[in-house]
Amino acid sequence: MKKNLTKKLKGFSLIEILVVLMIIGLLTAVVAINVLPSQDRARADKALADIRIYEQALELYRLDMFSYPTNDEGLKALIEAPSNHRFKNRYRQGGYIRKLEKDPWGNDYQYKRPGDNGQVDLFSFGADGQQGGEGMDQDIGNWN
Repeated sequence: MKKNLTKKLKGFSLIEILVVLMIIGLLTAVVAINVLPSQDRARADKALADIRIYEQALELYRLDMFSYPTNDEGLKALIEAPSNHRFKNRYRQGGYIRKLEKDPWGNDYQYKRPGDNGQVDLFSFGADGQQGGEGMDQDIGNWN
């Protein structure tokens, strides 16, 4: 009788294993639902922070060169001196930022002068990489 009792107590039943797997699945779903939106918000916040940094660099450029870069020069003017600018000797050695970063979705930041929302518009197209959109696809710019 003791032998039968010890055989029954060893291991887990199929039902117990399925219950544990179901609990793990539910916990994974709850964590994923709560974490994924945070990642999207973090990307939008990073894009806005990058835009603020570029905006400060553009302002320093304007103070030194007496105007913002042209559309043709774009943001590249922040890392390399324009070749045909009459105030080239005023350009800061080393530029105004170290390098041009991509937005959190891997696209280039956009620059427009004159801007629709101010002297210059500096923006990211958002998650969809296209102008306009809503939610995570909406444009993030220095006017936000």
